[in-house]
Order: sequence, then structure tokens, then C-alpha cells
Amino acid sequence: MMGYLNDPEKTAACISKDGWLRTGDLAYYDEDEFFYITDRLKELIKVKGMPVAPAELEGLLLQHTNIKDAAVVPIEDDGEYGELPRAYVVLNGSEEDNVTADGIVQWVKERVAPHKRLRGGVVFIDEIPKSASGKILRRVLRDKFMEEENGSTQ
Repeated sequence: MMGYLNDPEKTAACISKDGWLRTGDLAYYDEDEFFYITDRLKELIKVKGMPVAPAELEGLLLQHTNIKDAAVVPIEDDGEYGELPRAYVVLNGSEEDNVTADGIVQWVKERVAPHKRLRGGVVFIDEIPKSASGKILRRVLRDKFMEEENGSTQ
């Protein structure tokens, strides 16, 4: 892409000085120069100014033997953190395992850097809301949190 026709401002906003197109995706490339898209910039959670990729925490949560599905969204923190990662988790149905939210928080804490901990907590739900194409509907989960917060303050 060379840019927007007759719109240098839009062109400057989407193309870097060295010619890279800014897509809003977070990616890396390996030693064979294959690119891998890992997340979207707009979905990053900022904890004390440090970026936390929801997809990274979701991938970790899915390694837990009792977790069937997971989604991580930011919740606002009025204190020092700015935003906090909160996990919405679907268990795999093994009721005898006695999985607790605190247990999952601790399990994640043992595997991530301090700023990536689930300080926003873990909430168990029956199903992660997804679009027809399978993308997590994070907005629905953020709205669910806002409803819970508004309901608890009334």
C-alpha cells in the first residue's frame, strides 16, 4: 500500500517512516521469517503502564486441566494499576476436582510475571460469548462486569 489518495494525514497515521503498514496487530516473526499474529493492540491491557496480552493469559489458562475455555478482559482499577486482567472461565465439567477462582489465580500467579497476574479475579461462566467466526466478544464480558458493578452498588 502506498497510502491514501490525496490524504497525507491518513497515510502518515497508517504507514511508518520505514514503510511498514500499521494494522493494529501484534506480531512477531521467526528465524524462517514467518509472521505470527498474536493479538490486537487495542485489546492490550495496561497494568501500571505495562502491556498484557489477553491472548497470552488465555493460552495459559487453557493449559489448566480443568479449564475448557477462557477469555481475559480488562477491568478498571481506581488505584495504582490502571487496568486489571480478569478471567472468565468455563470449566470442563469435572465437579469432583473442586476448582476455585482463588486456586486458578494462584496457578496463574506461579507462571507469569507480576504485572500479568489475574488481579481482577476469575469468574466462572457457562459459555464464553463468541461471534459467528469464533472471536471472543470481549465487549459482552466488559458489559457483564459493568452490570455486576452497578448492581452491587445499588
